[in-house]
Amino acid sequence: MTDPRDGAAGVASEGLPATVGGVLSGAAFPRLRLPRGPYFAIWPATVLLFAVSPLIAGGSDSTSALRSTLPFAAILAVVGIGQTLVIQQRGLDLSVPGVISLSAILVAKLPAGSDSGLLAAIVVVIAVSALTGLISGLAVTRLGITPLVATLGVNALVLGAILQITGGSSVASAPPALASFAFRRVLGVSYLLLIALALVAGVAFVIRRTTAGRRFVAIGTSAAAARAAGMPVRKYQMATYSIAAVCYGIAGVLVAGYLQTPGLSAGQSYLLPSIAAVVLGGTSLAGGGGSVLATAVGALFLTQLQQVVFGAGAPASVQLLIQSIAIGLGMALRSVRWRRPAPPGVPSSRKPV
Repeated sequence: MTDPRDGAAGVASEGLPATVGGVLSGAAFPRLRLPRGPYFAIWPATVLLFAVSPLIAGGSDSTSALRSTLPFAAILAVVGIGQTLVIQQRGLDLSVPGVISLSAILVAKLPAGSDSGLLAAIVVVIAVSALTGLISGLAVTRLGITPLVATLGVNALVLGAILQITGGSSVASAPPALASFAFRRVLGVSYLLLIALALVAGVAFVIRRTTAGRRFVAIGTSAAAARAAGMPVRKYQMATYSIAAVCYGIAGVLVAGYLQTPGLSAGQSYLLPSIAAVVLGGTSLAGGGGSVLATAVGALFLTQLQQVVFGAGAPASVQLLIQSIAIGLGMALRSVRWRRPAPPGVPSSRKPV
């Protein structure tokens, strides 16, 4: 939460830079102010990573390298949006691999290689993803199953559905229109990146600027207090899992377009990175406030880090180790007191974040 005295200058729960100063002498002359709090650290860390990348692996920050890296970062950012929302509600979604894989396979298999059936296939993917998330939400809110167990069980069900649909082998290719879309650019910017930016901006706006978004944050901070205030806690939590699964479904569609022939485990590599991106972005696993924008930057950080690791010739196992360290480091940094406590009798000037 921000101090009420901060007014418009307070740092939003989305971690976006805010303006201060307000209206001065009858005219608006806002002064820009750097964001504070746990959502800011990932920005200089990402800048530093890109600065040292060419020193570790030559060419890892070249134009061609960025063109190949940014689409993967965009897909991870879309997945990270869903994971951020679930974590803000004190959960952790382990159904990410199954939903992404099922979505990629459905959007490749249903049109049977025809562009005419692509739109219908995407609608089916979104509906199936929303239903999958709703099952997780019902298990958590109605049956009282912990999020880890509930989403892990749903992931197992989805993987079983994948085997039933494909017979254990996937040879379907994405429709040409989807494959073309995945590689298309406008002014040198990938369409996948534009989709990710639009989703991040949309979700950030809803959480930051709408009544539903403020209730969402309040429920994640304290479900008991929100329930006492008359908020529909269960409905919000179920909707969170459903919306998160839709994000995974959209990511699965993008994965199918980029890979063209997605495998049965197309989403397997997104579970740990999605959690790492959320933690690096500063969102607490304890729930409450969060930042999908910072998560998106965390996704860019992890993707570039992977590029550097591979460019330096390190094995793939090192990448998993680095992701695990990133999660632990991100959680540890949240507990660090960055300011020394004020001496006894001296009021602290630190404001709550």
